[in-house]
Amino acid sequence: MGKKAVVLFNLGGPDSLDAVEPFLFNLFRDPDIFKIPFGQKLFAKIISSRRSPKVIEEYRLIGGKSPLNEWTEMQRAMLEKELRKKNPDLDVYTAMRYWHPLTEETVKKTVSGYEMIILLPLYPHYSITTTGSSFNEWKRHYTGDAGKLDLINEYYEHPAYIAAINNRIDEGLLKFPEDKRKDVELVFSAHGTPVSLVKKGDPYSRHIKATVDAVMNGRNFSHTHSLCYQSKVGPVKWLEPSTADMIKDLSAKGKKNLLVIPVSFVSDHVETLFELNIEYRHVADEAGIENYIVMEGLNDSALFVNALAEIVAPHL
Repeated sequence: MGKKAVVLFNLGGPDSLDAVEPFLFNLFRDPDIFKIPFGQKLFAKIISSRRSPKVIEEYRLIGGKSPLNEWTEMQRAMLEKELRKKNPDLDVYTAMRYWHPLTEETVKKTVSGYEMIILLPLYPHYSITTTGSSFNEWKRHYTGDAGKLDLINEYYEHPAYIAAINNRIDEGLLKFPEDKRKDVELVFSAHGTPVSLVKKGDPYSRHIKATVDAVMNGRNFSHTHSLCYQSKVGPVKWLEPSTADMIKDLSAKGKKNLLVIPVSFVSDHVETLFELNIEYRHVADEAGIENYIVMEGLNDSALFVNALAEIVAPHL
C-alpha cells in the first residue's frame, strides 16, 4: 500500500495587518471570482490598495489577524490524528487559496511520494468561487499524474456535518436567558454571491438552502428560522435578503432574540467576528433586538472533524 495524502482547501486569511493588502491582491487577482478581460493584475493592485485601509481596521478590531489560519491548522492536525488510526501512513496538508501555505507550496510537497491525493475543501457547499477556484489553482500548479487526484466536491447534507452545526446551535441557545430560549429566532447567515452566478448554474445557493433544511429537520423544527446573505461587494445584484435587512425585519415583526448562525463558514474569521459580531450587532442594537448572539464557528469541533473523517473514509 502506497502513501496517501489529504489536502484541505481553504481561503486563508492575513496573519498580520501588513499582510492585509497582499492578501486582498491575491483575492482580487482570482479569475474565478473577478473576470477581467485584461489587466487583472493592475485591477487587483488598485482595488486592494483602495480597500486595504478599511479592511485593516476590521482586522485590528478582531485582534490584528485572521484566526482562520489557526483554526484550519487545528482542524488539519485533528483530522490527521483521526485518519491515522486506520491509515498510519496518511498525511494531511492545507492549501490556502489567498495566503500561506499557498496552493503552489502544498503542491510541491505532495507532487511525488503519494499514490493518492484526496482534495477536501473546507467549503461544504460547492461554488466556482470557492471549491472551483481552489481546484483550478491546484490544477495550474500540479504536474503529477492527474489519475492520483480525487476531489470531494461538497458535503452540505452529510449527517455528521449537520449534527456538528446542531451541536453548536444548542450551545448558542444556552447563552440566552432561560425564559427566552424557546422564543429565539435562528438566523442562518451565508456568504452571498452575485445573482448572475446563480443564473449561470452555480449550485451554491441551492446547497445552502439544503443545509438549512437538513439542520432544521435534524432538530424537529425546534424554533422559527430565516436565511439571509452577507458580505456583498460591488454594485451588482446579490442574493437577498441581506443579513442587515433581515435583522431589521425580524425586529419589526417582534422577534427580539436572535441566534445568528454562520452557515457557509466552518471556522471563525473576519466575516463572523467583525461583520456578524460587531457591524451587524450595531444594526441589531439600533433595531431594538434584546438578545443578539452569534454562534461560535465549528472551529475545533470534534464532531466536525469526525464528519470530515467520515467524508474522506470512502475515498481511502
